[in-house]
Amino acid sequence: MNVFLTIVHIFGLVTLSFSALMSTCWITSELTGDGATIAFLYGMLFTFILGAFLFLSTIWVPKKVSRQAGFLLVASTWSLTPVLCTIPLMIFMPQLSFSDAYFETVSGLTTTGATILSGIDNLPMSINLWRCELNWIAGLGVIIFAVAILPILGIGGMQLYKAETLGSFKESDLPPRIAQTAKALWMVYAGFTLLCVLALRWAGMSWFDAVCHAFSAMSLGGFSTHDNSIGFYNSLSIEVVLTIFQLIAAINFATHFVALRKQSIKPYFYDREARGFLMLVLGSCVLAAFVLWDNGTYTDFYTSLRYATFNLVSIATDSGFTNQDFNKWPIFVPMWMLFLSCIAASSGSTGGGIRMIRTIILMKQARLEMFKFIHPYAIRPLKIGDMLISNAIVNSVTGFIFLYFICIVILIFALLMSGLDFMTAFSAIIACFNNAGPGLNEVGPASNFASLSEYQKAVCTFAMLLGRVQIFSIVILFVPEFWRK
Repeated sequence: MNVFLTIVHIFGLVTLSFSALMSTCWITSELTGDGATIAFLYGMLFTFILGAFLFLSTIWVPKKVSRQAGFLLVASTWSLTPVLCTIPLMIFMPQLSFSDAYFETVSGLTTTGATILSGIDNLPMSINLWRCELNWIAGLGVIIFAVAILPILGIGGMQLYKAETLGSFKESDLPPRIAQTAKALWMVYAGFTLLCVLALRWAGMSWFDAVCHAFSAMSLGGFSTHDNSIGFYNSLSIEVVLTIFQLIAAINFATHFVALRKQSIKPYFYDREARGFLMLVLGSCVLAAFVLWDNGTYTDFYTSLRYATFNLVSIATDSGFTNQDFNKWPIFVPMWMLFLSCIAASSGSTGGGIRMIRTIILMKQARLEMFKFIHPYAIRPLKIGDMLISNAIVNSVTGFIFLYFICIVILIFALLMSGLDFMTAFSAIIACFNNAGPGLNEVGPASNFASLSEYQKAVCTFAMLLGRVQIFSIVILFVPEFWRK
């Protein structure tokens, strides 16, 4: 019973936080007179009353969170919070079904960026702000999840979290307490967001669009205020700004914190994960540009490089902004982009997928196994730089990647069973599971997910949730031993 009440207590606090978040959109609607004032007022009042009731009625509950409660808390928070976030959408757009509204808010809160809405340009400012705020607050939540929730669950912990940075900083470089670490990383996140707002305004966006797109860029969420996403602006300067900040958001925020604290760029060179990420993504931009130019998609290499870089960085970092319909490109390029969305983003960033560190560890382990075939009696530990990677971490990485691919295969077959064509089903699951946004064919960048059936949207919604919580937090709920004391 205490486990349940602890979850209710914390969820009440989360609900109050979202009530406060809705108030910013309510104020925006009041100031602009965009017609959505009542929607946010009712949503704000309902979430405030519900959150206050849940929080105050369980305030006497001991605050200690067990591992079992931690898993349940993560699963319930990520799945139930979007329900509350649908309230403004459903009140303002009564024609919107609950499943569509839930898909939209799950997409926002998992920083996926997939949408079922059309006519986004004509939506009230407050509704578009709400969508982008969901991206931004969720991006912050992903960072907190990495440094505060995983230690409680015992599936990461600060030791693993620090090991994942591959020596980019020492233990003394971060604040000693988890709460202090979370606060420090939040300040870095907010600071970069402010810089992104100013840079986008300088590049030519309005203040409102700059705020919304900065929220989406730093969270790698990909929601835009326009149906044509960044293609609406046709601006090289805006594309350059967003490309830079998407790359920043896909690097471990602990590395950013240490670099700012030491006022040095050396931590980026010491972070082998960041180096691997940048080399892979930037090298892929040149490769993709050459393929587009060689196939005559664009008339010159410069234009090919411009569009290849922006769209590839956006998909590889799991953001989801687009400025071209890459569904019409030679199939190698969009497929390579989707592949990068699986592995490119760093741990401790706002990106999704396997994460670069797990990819590096798995490649090192494979190379070590081949070495042992040649030298069966040699003793050679797995090391990345000067850091020794324990067998526990290797086993955790192997187990995660196995679950990752099994879940993707099952979800693809779930869509194929509904009659969806393979490319649409495959790309939809890859895009949703990695929280990357658009896919190919029916869910390509020139369309959205509205054409899918209710069942297909439900599968994609589950994929978004499963990918965002790094699989374990939901899959473990289906293990019988979890429910035994």
